[in-house]
Amino acid sequence: MRILEMLDDVADRYDAFFCDIWGVVHNGRAAYPAACAALQRMRAQGKAVILISNVPKPRGPIPAQLAQLGAPADAYDAIVTSGDATRRELAARAPGPMFKIGPEDYDRSLWEGLDLERAPLQAAKFIAISGLNQWDETPADYAELLQAARARDLEMVCANPDIVVQSGDRLIWCAGAIARDYEALGGRVVMAGKPFAPIYELARRELERLGGSETARVLCIGDGIPTDIAGANAQGFDSLFIASGMHGEALWTNGRADAAKVAAALAEENVIATYAMAALV
Repeated sequence: MRILEMLDDVADRYDAFFCDIWGVVHNGRAAYPAACAALQRMRAQGKAVILISNVPKPRGPIPAQLAQLGAPADAYDAIVTSGDATRRELAARAPGPMFKIGPEDYDRSLWEGLDLERAPLQAAKFIAISGLNQWDETPADYAELLQAARARDLEMVCANPDIVVQSGDRLIWCAGAIARDYEALGGRVVMAGKPFAPIYELARRELERLGGSETARVLCIGDGIPTDIAGANAQGFDSLFIASGMHGEALWTNGRADAAKVAAALAEENVIATYAMAALV
């Protein structure tokens, strides 16, 4: 693994970049100017930049949200989301009924137009989760519900494999934490976002639409070890680990990514990264 100073240091090795959004391009409250500038420079060199996010909603509203956070539209060519990939899984299970877990307004677009019926847990055919119902809840709040779901052997469709995500200076729990606990009980879980193949298939399609080929040299960029880096490993892509985002500065020394600390963090998840840097610049 090589510690980079700038993305430009290895730009000539790649034709396209599959870049995570939350924790790399922004922190949930504001965009990172240096990260956006790095992606703009890649596009100026004729390379494709596809933002690939585990956000549990279709891509439709994402450009406007990025603009509100200060991320310029010319920093990327296309966006694919876990929500896009998950809608296919949900459509295959229509009309359900489903037992839904997740905030009512935030994820509304995930379910729209799928004709999915909703039902109490005891009458549902499967569980669909986009996140925790309230931002201040923890996975422990769902322990009893998961036990009841496991007793009925209900399948869970999880729209966001992330365990936590950075929001400003704090971390909030994501749907992946609930899915993780359900799997620990022996429950069946279906996920389409990173690190799983469906979201990368969507990204490849976008790359082909932009004129790229199946043999394009792709670098995956992200701060999620079990999602971004594991997904890149599974797909056979090189990867750039951003040692900040959800990790804060725990993997830094003197403002730079610490190779030993990063290597230990990667080893805990049994994955490897081609490169690492403290933040995308």
